[in-house]
Amino acid sequence: MKASVRRTSRRLALAVLAAGLAGAASAQEACRGHVYLTLDTGNMRHAEEVAAILRRHEVRATFFLANEKTPRGDHALDPSWAAYWKARAEEGHAFGSHTWRHGRFVADEGGGVRYRPQFGDDAGRTVTLAPAAVCEELRRVEAAFAAYAGRGLDAVWRAPGGRTTPGALAAAQGCGFAHVGWAPAGFLGDELPSETHSNEALLKRALRDIRDGDVLMAHLGIWSRKDPFAPTLEPLIAGLKARGFCFRTLREHPAYRAGSPVPAQLSASNAR
Repeated sequence: MKASVRRTSRRLALAVLAAGLAGAASAQEACRGHVYLTLDTGNMRHAEEVAAILRRHEVRATFFLANEKTPRGDHALDPSWAAYWKARAEEGHAFGSHTWRHGRFVADEGGGVRYRPQFGDDAGRTVTLAPAAVCEELRRVEAAFAAYAGRGLDAVWRAPGGRTTPGALAAAQGCGFAHVGWAPAGFLGDELPSETHSNEALLKRALRDIRDGDVLMAHLGIWSRKDPFAPTLEPLIAGLKARGFCFRTLREHPAYRAGSPVPAQLSASNAR
């Protein structure tokens, strides 16, 4: 059964890819809408594969970076990943903070925010961060990235799971970061179990439901998903181009481009 599902998914992906590539050039010349692909670090297992797909389709995305553990035994913002991030910066992608320790913002408490890091210091514990410490969680990502890429982050961030608190949003805004969630249709579902949410089904839903202006969200690798979603980005991009959508980074989003007021956050799924 599992092999059959994968074969079906591959056949659908190839069919959509073929159709998409045929119409992609003309669609890109006359955009009927724009979408914004964003990629959280996740476990980085498919980071190179995703980068290759973006290059093939000449798509610029927005990466949200956290220092997450990878299958190589290192972390996504260790020096061992310097060449990867430098190359993505040279390709013209945009970059935001996903917090250094990939922690969950739990609740506001007094003048601070309760925060549960997944990695690094205090992993698995709930600590209270003052506003300056919230900024440090975001800025520490920027310091590492700048050392590798020779440029800072764009003025955007995403809380892990999309879960924020008023205190966390205010603290981040105070140090220049606007929070970005994703559109309901833009939740690509790559962190859902593949046993119940096949790549074929996720692809069909995305191609059916995504609309002009939607922010899309996926990862560079998910530990728990048995049938990786990353290859599905290829037919997804081709299919959306065939519908007339052009891809932009959040630097070009009307709510986030330079000089725009810091907006209220976009909606975020509660699926994570």
